[in-house]
Amino acid sequence: MRKPLFWQTEGQGLDLVLIHGWGMNGAVWHNIVMQLSQHYRVHAVDLPGYGHSGASQADSFEQMCEWILEEAPENAIWLGWSLGGLVATHITQVAPERVSKLITVASSPSFADSEQWKGIKPEVLNNFIEQLSGNFRLTVERFMALQAMGSPTARQDVKQVKKAVFSRPVPEPQVLAQGLKILADTDLRGSLTLINQPFLRLYGRLDGLVPVNVAEKVSEMSPHSESYIFQSASHAPFISHSEEFIEVLQRFIDK
Repeated sequence: MRKPLFWQTEGQGLDLVLIHGWGMNGAVWHNIVMQLSQHYRVHAVDLPGYGHSGASQADSFEQMCEWILEEAPENAIWLGWSLGGLVATHITQVAPERVSKLITVASSPSFADSEQWKGIKPEVLNNFIEQLSGNFRLTVERFMALQAMGSPTARQDVKQVKKAVFSRPVPEPQVLAQGLKILADTDLRGSLTLINQPFLRLYGRLDGLVPVNVAEKVSEMSPHSESYIFQSASHAPFISHSEEFIEVLQRFIDK
C-alpha cells in the first residue's frame, strides 16, 4: 500500500489546487501561497516521487494523475505549472466534475518540438537527461535559473526558490528522468475540446521552453479559453512577477 502524498493546505474559501513542475516540489509556490491563502483554501501538493512525496513513485503519467485526484478536494480550481499544467489538463479531461476552473502556467498540451509545433527540441531534453546522470542537483539549479529569466531581481528570486525547494528531499534521478519522458511523450492537443470549464492559460513572452506562439495555436484548439502573456517574464511568472500574477489569477477566479 502506497504512502499518501504530501499536501500543504492553507487558508479558507474556494479550494485551489497548485501543481508544481519538473524537478521542483510544492515549496516552489512559497512566495505566493501566503497571499493566495488570504482569499482561497490553497492545496499545494508534492507530485509523486518529489519532495515529501518521494516514497510514492508513480509508474506512469496516468497513475500520477490518479493518485493526485484520489487525495484532492472534491471540487476545486486546478492550477498547474509546466509539467503540472499537463497534470491539471489531463485531470480536467478525465474527471471534469472535479474541476470548476482550469489554469495552466507556462505549459503546453505538447512540449515536444515538431515540424508543425514549437516546443522543446529533443536535443535539449537529451542534454538534461545526460546532465542528470552526472549532477542532477546542479541540473535542477540551472533549470531554476532559466525559469526566473526576465525578472529584474532574477538572482534574488532564484535564491529564494532554491532555499524553499531544497528544504525538501530531492527526487531520485529516475523520477526526474521519468518527468522528462512525460514532457517528451505526452500530447493532449487532440482532447482539448473536451474542456468546457472556464480555462485560463498564462505565458511568459521570454519563455524558452514554451514558445509564446503556442498561445495562439492553443487558442485555435480551445477557442473558449482565455490567455494572458507576461511581457517581461520567462518560464515562471509567479516567481518573477508575483504581484501581476496574483492580480491576473484573482481576476479570473473571482469573475
